[in-house]
Amino acid sequence: MTRTDPLDVPRPDARVHFGVFFQGVNHWTVWSDPASGSQIDPANFRKVAQTAERGLFDAFFLGEGLRLREVDGRIHELDVAGRPDAVTQLAALAAVTDRIGLVSTSNTTFNEPADLARRLSGLDLLSAGRAGWNVVTTDNAWTGANFRRGGYLDHADRYRRAEEFLTVARALWDGWADGAVSGAADAPNWAAPDAVRRVRHQGPQFDVDLAPTLPRSPQGHPVIFQAGDSGEGRDFAARNADVIFSAHGNDFDDALAFAEDVRRRLRAAGRPEDDLRILPGTEIIIGATEEEALEKKHWIRLQQVTPATALGVAGLLWGLDLSDRDADGPLPKEDPVVTENDGSFGARRVADPRAVVAEWREKAEANGWSLRETVIRLGPQRGHVGTPAGLADRFAHWVRHGAVDGFNVTPYLIPDGLDDIVNLLVPALQERGVYPAGYAGTTLREHLGLREPLTRRAG
Repeated sequence: MTRTDPLDVPRPDARVHFGVFFQGVNHWTVWSDPASGSQIDPANFRKVAQTAERGLFDAFFLGEGLRLREVDGRIHELDVAGRPDAVTQLAALAAVTDRIGLVSTSNTTFNEPADLARRLSGLDLLSAGRAGWNVVTTDNAWTGANFRRGGYLDHADRYRRAEEFLTVARALWDGWADGAVSGAADAPNWAAPDAVRRVRHQGPQFDVDLAPTLPRSPQGHPVIFQAGDSGEGRDFAARNADVIFSAHGNDFDDALAFAEDVRRRLRAAGRPEDDLRILPGTEIIIGATEEEALEKKHWIRLQQVTPATALGVAGLLWGLDLSDRDADGPLPKEDPVVTENDGSFGARRVADPRAVVAEWREKAEANGWSLRETVIRLGPQRGHVGTPAGLADRFAHWVRHGAVDGFNVTPYLIPDGLDDIVNLLVPALQERGVYPAGYAGTTLREHLGLREPLTRRAG
């Protein structure tokens, strides 16, 4: 086994953590190729989770879609959608997995803490301490129209509600004392006296008065994940989260700057700077050679950005229906139609379409790109591409130098999109001493090497 000299790197004993992100509403999952399976068949969820567990991934993570995306009132039919509630799905997966964590994306804007805390606690108990909660908020009236109170919250108010929501949830999870259930056949009572503490909370968002109905799991609380990238989101994570997701996973310097900013915020919040795991989202494409990997990437991008998808993405930018255009032809000659985004669109339009269109035209003309090629080249640049050895060296460098703690991997193909990672990349990482040979314990908190829940620490 090769090891890097501890004098050369700041974190010589760091390990790579992997999670798998089974996306919700999206168009990045390749669904149109014959190699793709159903996006909603429970058997495929099971296969992805079990493959990830075979590869010693820490967590299986489900996104959330509270409403189908729309463009000008029409369903965005290119999205993959139609999946069950995350907690329900994860409870089913708990029965067919043994170690992998099970993380639900659940919204604090349109849920209530007493109900959601109980459902997450139930998942944590059913999985013997493997549950996680990705705490998210929503800022648009378009989603709010699906809920009784409707409307939406200002950006700052979203995080105030989320923090109060999490405060109530943690109080409910702490409501049962250690050893609350007697466990002895000759005990006078099933529960010890005063073992369950009533939770009373009155705040700007919530008024709660109840006795929690469930004991804690072996890991104490579900692990808290958070994905906000704004200043408020990063501060929220520094005060509250165990894991932070990010979009800073493609460039080393960008990832390191994000990590250093998060660690600074942790110190300001009075927490150790290693108290939060940083797992940027990414896509991993593997080939036997660099050339093969790049060819594979090009094929994947063509499958992800089909002609119809390219026209849909460009239509959002131009503010026009381009469905009758040729995606492999030139860019539209019309100027973009600028309309105010009032929050009613599920698929977001850009802030300055004229500037973006000007950039697209300049680069497309200079490089001879078609509309579809322009969407691929100038759209979101996702992921890592290379050989198993090359990627293993890269990821070892990233974790040992503190840029990341690992990655939340989005497979481009369901259900077999993790096979190359598990069969080829994981062994290469293990050879370099940066990936475990087995799970560290039985709970998600143990897999991630996390301390006790914040409300259960001495002092």
